[in-house]
Amino acid sequence: MNKFLARWIVSTLALFLAASLLKSVEVTGISAALLAAAVLGIVNMFLKPLALILTLPINILTLGLFTFVINGFMLYITSGLVPGFAVTGFWGAVAGAIVISVFNMILNSIFNIEK
Repeated sequence: MNKFLARWIVSTLALFLAASLLKSVEVTGISAALLAAAVLGIVNMFLKPLALILTLPINILTLGLFTFVINGFMLYITSGLVPGFAVTGFWGAVAGAIVISVFNMILNSIFNIEK
């Protein structure tokens, strides 16, 4: 349970950092960020594997770079589900997903959180 809580807090921090760096990502408060991190985790758990399978040929052709587009789409879906969390534009969502992924990776390594 501690690992789950730590990853949720790290994801929330990553969302806040992305919102502070990008104009396309907006978080209105801590409760919206906590809910967005939880919903993003659920969306990634259920929809992302299906999206990866369906887009496998294009993902192979782009040497995996299309995964950034899929991550952006997952973030865009999350912004539609969570009040207080907004992503402007699809490419803004892709940029936000990249920033969130980088911050998640950095924060997970700083706090020594394994997957």
